[in-house]
Amino acid sequence: MTTGSRQYSEDLATLRINVTTMGDLLLSAADRHPDKLALVFPESRHTYAELAARALRRARSLQALGVKPRDHVGILMHTCPEFVELYFAIAMCGAVIVPINARYKAAEIGYVIENADLVTVLTTAAIAEQVDFVERLESALPGLVTQPDPKRVALAAAPRLRSVVRFGAGERAGFVSEAAFDAAADTVPEIAVHETRLGVRVRDVALMLYTSGTTANPKGCLITHEAQVRNSITLGRHRYRLTEADSLWSPLPMFHIAAVLPMLAIFDVGGTYLTMGYFDPGVALRMLEEHKVTATYPSFVTIMQGLIYHPDFASRDLTHIRLMNSNFAVQPPGVAEPIMKAMPGAVQVGSFGMTEASGTVSTGSPSEPESQRITRLGRPLPGLEVRVIDPTGADQPLGTRGEVLVRGYSLFEGYYRDAEKTAQALDADGWFHTGDIGSLDAAGTILFHGRIKDMLKVGGENVAAAEIESQLQRHPAVKLAQVVGIPDSKYEEVPAAFVELQPGQTATPEELIDFCRREIASFKVPRQVRFVTEWPMSSSKIQKFRLRTALIEELGLSA
Repeated sequence: MTTGSRQYSEDLATLRINVTTMGDLLLSAADRHPDKLALVFPESRHTYAELAARALRRARSLQALGVKPRDHVGILMHTCPEFVELYFAIAMCGAVIVPINARYKAAEIGYVIENADLVTVLTTAAIAEQVDFVERLESALPGLVTQPDPKRVALAAAPRLRSVVRFGAGERAGFVSEAAFDAAADTVPEIAVHETRLGVRVRDVALMLYTSGTTANPKGCLITHEAQVRNSITLGRHRYRLTEADSLWSPLPMFHIAAVLPMLAIFDVGGTYLTMGYFDPGVALRMLEEHKVTATYPSFVTIMQGLIYHPDFASRDLTHIRLMNSNFAVQPPGVAEPIMKAMPGAVQVGSFGMTEASGTVSTGSPSEPESQRITRLGRPLPGLEVRVIDPTGADQPLGTRGEVLVRGYSLFEGYYRDAEKTAQALDADGWFHTGDIGSLDAAGTILFHGRIKDMLKVGGENVAAAEIESQLQRHPAVKLAQVVGIPDSKYEEVPAAFVELQPGQTATPEELIDFCRREIASFKVPRQVRFVTEWPMSSSKIQKFRLRTALIEELGLSA
């Protein structure tokens, strides 16, 4: 089944295609709203004029370091004002922004620096969540600290790399200091940045985001200015109906698409973007109340649960929130009710998307009935198409599950340096094969049923991990459950569950197994249950392959 523009709730005749580069999106907002707050952190506030001026100066420093159009520049920092300034500065230079996951260990950082062909890495001396980025870079790049000229490094592990800039006080061997980086801006006139900026095309690659899946090494998704900016504008203006009066909060880290997308959406309309260096639910609730935030983009289960289980949740005034990307359709039981009670005037919507589509494929609309918005993931954004197919490639009927395919302007250009994976993901007709299991209803809205690789094969029977997870999460002691398949000599594969318990609750593995056995077929019942207090995460998603690998090693099984 294919969804087309006929199903959209927008008046398509009134919609116009608006697109620009990321750098010009910020500058245009600063032209219109120079004194308006653009960016708010718990500890600082920045107007559009200030943010644009800082970005331009950072761009001058980058050009002084030799950054040219189409060069790849990495940012390894926690979310902070400098990250946002550098993000737009790289775009103004016509270079490619490569945010590096701040949770990566040294080997993963080294892989990205080499795989992405980075010419410069921008990092910070600040310690964020016990992570020392400088030490990790020194481990990832052997020989960095002995380089005679930090502006012209030569390392076998990263042949393209020319420099690593360290923001913060003082100096460190092998790194360009913040003072030297800032002073270098004085050697490049601002007009040089504008000359470069005006040569950037909207179809140039602007962003390379590394996305993790079921394999060890992440893949670099190449995203153009047009793809990202149009997706953000369409979401913000036409689906969320944001205006300059709105303030939008997103706690997602800047190396994640779910931070880039809403930031550009709110900057496009001249509103205010609120974020934080790391997610602290108490600080988040205070920001939401103090700044009278009108739109929120929490998206993921770990963040939603962090809010509702915080002791301050019930006492905070959240009634000014008018729109929330809550994704109740895919949240565990017990999440929706307290949120809706605390925000009675908020329009709750769900979204379906991925990095390869620049963020959002579909999302709910304020014009849809609430029952649909909280149980579905919305219609595709105008200009995007969705199909649901069976294993032969034939379209599935309404209500029938299959793989979700996406086509349209917001798709990525491919995976960097990986033609094989690109060819597997993007077919000859331009459809991106998402690997997600979904279905479409009569209204053209999407239901999500899990990942194809989250399908277990138990004695020849297909079993969706999501089905078992849903059953476990009905138990009153369970906060979150994740199910993987582990090898079995008789059935080939059997389910195993990882469970995080509610605060103050207890349960035994046997109790949870019995709870499942009463409600689902025996072949779906987990054979193993392990309790966890901390999940292995990518930027926002639980990495099931790490759970599976650890359990296989513990049990001494052959993978």
